[in-house]
Amino acid sequence: MTATTLRPGWSHPVRAAVPPFTEAGLRRVLEKVQRWAPYVDGLLLDDVAAVLDDYTPTEHEVDEHAQRLRDHLMRLVHLAVVSKVAEQDGQVADLIERGRSIGTEEVPTDHHRAVGHLRRMAWTLDELLERLVAHQCLAEAP
Repeated sequence: MTATTLRPGWSHPVRAAVPPFTEAGLRRVLEKVQRWAPYVDGLLLDDVAAVLDDYTPTEHEVDEHAQRLRDHLMRLVHLAVVSKVAEQDGQVADLIERGRSIGTEEVPTDHHRAVGHLRRMAWTLDELLERLVAHQCLAEAP
């Protein structure tokens, strides 16, 4: 659909504006923006260290650690996908797949298996972080 403007001397047809989203689509985008948490230096390494150090998380701490590591892991996986590093580095592609797989797995109910699951997530997160820093997707290690 085209319309002419009211401005004198302008005779070129102009298409009517078409919004990029419906109202529901705009609400979804707004909700995602409001939930977004920026990358915070130090928290990622603190969470990885809490799981990989000599200290073993208690049964009550496992779920909290799992959620925090999962959040960090998904954030780095998304960064790796958007930056297209996986197309250049097969190791990053493998880490993305491993991260997606581990991030969607349920935390085992057995405490020893749950700690093993946390440590696999932490190692994957640490390796992916190192590869992204090497490819300069992150300015420096947090």
